[in-house]
Amino acid sequence: MAPRFQLKSNVKSMECELHCPVCKEIVKQPVVLPCQHSVCLMCASEVLVKNGYPPPELPPEPNSPASTPNTRSPRQPRRPMPCKADHRPIDRVLRSGFGTYPSPGRRRKEPPPAMLFPCPPCGREVELGEKGLTDCLRNLTLERIVERYRHTVSLGSVAVMCQFCKPPLSLEATKGCADCQASFCNECFKLYHPWGTPRAQHEHVQPTLNFRPKVLSCPEHDQERLHFYCRTCQRLLCPLCKLRRVHAGHKVAPVAQAYQTLKDKITKEMNYILSNQETVLGQISQLESAITQTEANSVAAREQLSQSVRDLTSLLAERYASLAQALEGARQRRGEALAGQVAERRSLLEHAGLMAFSQELLKETDPPCFVQAARQTHSRLSTSIEGLQCFSLAADPSFRHFQLDVSKELKLLTDLQFIQAPLAPVIDTQKTMAYDQLFLCWRLPQESTPAWHFSVEFRRRGVVPGGGARGGIQGRLATARWGWQRLEEVGGTSAVIDRLEMDSVYVLRVRGCNKAGFGEYSEEVYLHTPPAPVLNFYLDSRWGLHADRLVVSKEQRCARSVPGLSLLQAADRALTSCHLTADLLVGDVAITQGRHYWACSVEPGSYLVKVGVGLEAKLQEWFHLPQDMASPRYDPDSGHDSGAEDSLDSPPSFSFLTMGMGKIFLPQAPNHHNNHGCNGTSPRRSPTIANGNSPASSPTGLTYPLPPRLGVCLDFEKGRVTFYDAHSLRPLWEGPVDCSGPVCPAFIFIGGGALQLQELVANRMADQTPVRRVTIQSRVTNLNN
Repeated sequence: MAPRFQLKSNVKSMECELHCPVCKEIVKQPVVLPCQHSVCLMCASEVLVKNGYPPPELPPEPNSPASTPNTRSPRQPRRPMPCKADHRPIDRVLRSGFGTYPSPGRRRKEPPPAMLFPCPPCGREVELGEKGLTDCLRNLTLERIVERYRHTVSLGSVAVMCQFCKPPLSLEATKGCADCQASFCNECFKLYHPWGTPRAQHEHVQPTLNFRPKVLSCPEHDQERLHFYCRTCQRLLCPLCKLRRVHAGHKVAPVAQAYQTLKDKITKEMNYILSNQETVLGQISQLESAITQTEANSVAAREQLSQSVRDLTSLLAERYASLAQALEGARQRRGEALAGQVAERRSLLEHAGLMAFSQELLKETDPPCFVQAARQTHSRLSTSIEGLQCFSLAADPSFRHFQLDVSKELKLLTDLQFIQAPLAPVIDTQKTMAYDQLFLCWRLPQESTPAWHFSVEFRRRGVVPGGGARGGIQGRLATARWGWQRLEEVGGTSAVIDRLEMDSVYVLRVRGCNKAGFGEYSEEVYLHTPPAPVLNFYLDSRWGLHADRLVVSKEQRCARSVPGLSLLQAADRALTSCHLTADLLVGDVAITQGRHYWACSVEPGSYLVKVGVGLEAKLQEWFHLPQDMASPRYDPDSGHDSGAEDSLDSPPSFSFLTMGMGKIFLPQAPNHHNNHGCNGTSPRRSPTIANGNSPASSPTGLTYPLPPRLGVCLDFEKGRVTFYDAHSLRPLWEGPVDCSGPVCPAFIFIGGGALQLQELVANRMADQTPVRRVTIQSRVTNLNN
């Protein structure tokens, strides 16, 4: 009994999967919408009618009088015979249903507007097509599952009655006929399926009230079975639908192959879930604990809300008492002042107060006594006359300045809300970069609530060996292996991440936190770390710079070239020869082993600036000899001082890329070695550039827009130098260089221009500038170690 009970329990637990999303009951005659959700046919038709569409033609319900045979005579046929098959020629069928172009002179009818069905699970409107529900196939598999569910759970107590017995003597049905689509008792089944007739060959099924067709047929072509599956459209097709032009170029497979593929995927996914039942149970425990915590925390939050309202009410009451006391004091003072003024005026009446006393005083005849007594009365009368002539109230009876302006407070109370977590930060892609360390910068939206601190998360992007990103379960496992690492409680709006692997892609995101908790994550950004350790160096100013043409900044990381007096003095030779002045600037380090990477930026308005590497000895030799750009012997791109000393197979001593006027020039691969620094024996040029702009070609190379930053990677052991777009780490050009001796970073200015070395992230975040390196050292400078 235990397995039987377990089976019933398992089947009953899936009842929620069998509910129609519209009526919330077990589905009846379900149809599959284009979004792959299933709804009852009657529910779908009612929704369409409510939305203003005409009622569709639906088959009668299985338990309706129109489909119940016992309401008709047994001799009367249950239903009309099916229509004969369409025997039209195939070309007529194609012309009628395949949407071919009309013949000339005929006007094509505009197709009716497509029906839109509001799918509750999707939360959006799904386009059904021109025919509406007619294009939707019945979900026979779901009907079979529902039938098995009813037999297992509910049909033990609810019997299916014979549809051909006359009431009240109806017997319980024992058989069902899939062809007749009716349920029979034993006697009625024998009566309607006589032995030796075609009816005796009908398919017997379990008795039911909901019969379905044996197989799915094409809704557009009657009696055509669905033998194909279009992976592009995700629709079942019949052989005629497959020939339609709408499926031309689509991935169409036999339905048996699609069946096996989908079945294998579902089996693997089920096995994966079943093998992780402990994880599921653990997550269920966490969710149940979260529900308990939710209830407890909601009670605490409600109490805190009530306490906050009580505090506001108490504070308002205290403030009301204070303001009311101030108002009452002002009323008393003003009332007393006005009352005194009234008493003073009343004393000026004819037979009262001061006037009566003055009349009695005038009756005095003794002059000395009168003068002595009348002095004060005279003063009082003078004051009263001034008061009568310049009358004003002793106090303002209005209380206008005692009114409260509570508009701001009312707005604050109206906008009173629970505290909100910060919105998703916006990452500043212009400042965010990956160099010696990874620097991430972001900001909060203007309408966001403040954040106490931020959490920065990053992970290395998993890649399948041999290339390509991981997908499916394998990709999720790779993501779990390369899990998110966090920098907790970052105070500002920027963060530095170190100890990262070279030549790797990292995914980063950030979110804010305040009293309400963590907010939403920002959009993920991808940063590519440099292909080699970053080399830190400074511009060497001790190689005899021309101060009138080349200026190096105090930090020795920026240089600017200005056309000087020498170019002006050579202007008289400009018509007879090409005379330009070139200024060489090198780094204060020499590389003798390993791989190193550095980056710089060239001002777009520069005339010509060459960036690259060269042998230290050759650079010194070229720099100290007389420089005349009119002679090809001393071309800094020639790679040596003479065209006949070196072997034709030796790599060039210099390797430069030329930039200027907002462009960068990428040389073509030459047919033979010409000892040119930019054109090595086997250079490699990237077919595209980071911004995707099309290049301007020339017989000797291609011209691209100047990238914001240029990266240089030197592999000393292999004798190769690679130039990158430092913003995206996409290679631009690669070529050989002679590494038989120490190699230095080199820069050449022709005409006006400016260059800026990329500053280390560690130096940018430090409080003070680090100590400078010495000039031309013979050991490897590696700041990452």
